[in-house]
Amino acid sequence: MISTAYAASEGATSHSAFYDSPTFWVALAFAIFVVMLAKPMWKFTTTALDKKIDKIKISIEEATKLREEAQDLLAVYKRKIADAEKEAEGIVAQARDEALLLKNQMTEDLETSLERREKLAMDRIAQAETDATTEVRAMTADIALAATRQLLVDNANNTKADELIDGAIKELPEKLN
Repeated sequence: MISTAYAASEGATSHSAFYDSPTFWVALAFAIFVVMLAKPMWKFTTTALDKKIDKIKISIEEATKLREEAQDLLAVYKRKIADAEKEAEGIVAQARDEALLLKNQMTEDLETSLERREKLAMDRIAQAETDATTEVRAMTADIALAATRQLLVDNANNTKADELIDGAIKELPEKLN
């Protein structure tokens, strides 16, 4: 019974056209719907992808600019470091030159000071020799005068002694010079 009913229904469908079938129309409607929906979806998808690509390109450009700026800054700082090193070397060289000049100046000043002190010491020694010679002459003169007085007193009488003493005293300044 079911088989005859099935066979009857099969036969009925086999005689009808394919466009009479609701499955066909559903499939056709679905295909049209997909085609109609695909175009806006394709536009939406491609627009979204284009925007994303543009954002990525902008990010890449910014990163490239930042990289170039960083390289420029690095080059500037390297130049500054090199300049600072050259300046430091110049300062060290100048300090060495100044130290050498100061050393030479101090050596000359010390030599001059030593020469001046040596001359002062020699002058003092010469003055001391002169003073000692003068003092020895004065003592010698005093001793000679005392001895002469004593001899004259012992050998001469009072008047003659007075004359001799006075004469010796008068001659004494001439003999000392």
